[in-house]
Amino acid sequence: MQNQNGFKNGVVVPNSIRPTDRALHPAWSAFIHYCFELEHGEIETLKIQDGLPVLAEVTRKKIKFAL
Repeated sequence: MQNQNGFKNGVVVPNSIRPTDRALHPAWSAFIHYCFELEHGEIETLKIQDGLPVLAEVTRKKIKFAL
């Protein structure tokens, strides 16, 4: 649980990524947009740094050939 001083479980949480912020960080917005464009597939490795998505290392798109 995060307190008013920006600490969560003894770790300082930067103001830019606190869950109380109403705006979505551009990195999360870009990741969500990427997932939307992917439609179906897998992201095997997602690197998170300072609470933000940084890199999806392996991504596959699946195409289903069934009716």
